[in-house]
Amino acid sequence: MRVIDGMHRLTAARLMGRDRIAVQFFDGDEADAFWLAVKANVTHGLPLTLAERQAAAGRIIQSHPELSDRAIASTAGLAARTVAAIRLRSAVQPAPVRIGRDGRARPLNAAEGRRLASQVIAARPGLSLREIARAAGISVGTARDVRARVRAGQDPVPPRQRNGCDPAGGAVRPEPRTANGVGLDPVDIRSLLEGLRRDPSLRYTESGRHLLRWLSTRTVAPAEWRQAVDDVSPHCAILIERIARECARVWMELADELDQRSTGRP
Repeated sequence: MRVIDGMHRLTAARLMGRDRIAVQFFDGDEADAFWLAVKANVTHGLPLTLAERQAAAGRIIQSHPELSDRAIASTAGLAARTVAAIRLRSAVQPAPVRIGRDGRARPLNAAEGRRLASQVIAARPGLSLREIARAAGISVGTARDVRARVRAGQDPVPPRQRNGCDPAGGAVRPEPRTANGVGLDPVDIRSLLEGLRRDPSLRYTESGRHLLRWLSTRTVAPAEWRQAVDDVSPHCAILIERIARECARVWMELADELDQRSTGRP
């Protein structure tokens, strides 16, 4: 009967002389209770300090090593890179899978997930792509690519992923991700938008004009946010930080989707 979230509300009710208060019960172990408490308290009330959030992330890594860096970052109000650094400093044995924010389990080694999918296909060729993906802990798109490779007599793991493994089969840390194909160098968003506005395929179609309006209202230049961030109140900073990180995640998903369509990669 420990209070996970709402200690101040409980104290206020007691000071008012009340002997009853509405509650939502949580049934779980201490580790899950701590995870839920952190998740609840980073979004309201007195914000946790950076040190407290980092300490919480370290404790969650110890108790839930299978959670992905992004899942823990979302709970603790940190950047995924910060969580990854904390994980590297810890002595926790890596879990074979990582559970993301969507609740899906994915193999820590993508190549291993593809090989497992090929074994599932060989054992039960009649399974649907969704069933293969669920059994191997991979996406449906990856399962589709693996099945196509198996039918063509090819290795289920593409060369670029095979090169990402050491001779012993262990995963090698990937190179830093690029944002525009040539690295993380900043780009002039306004110039790119101006170029898109001159593109006839966008200017002269209703869907194109809608896309241009959508992009124009959802992009921000560094100079703009630097000026705005100076006026942010400290108690609002953590909430705006979480909003910015979620927007960044969605933009990366959009970039990945466009990259896959333009290159044909799974």
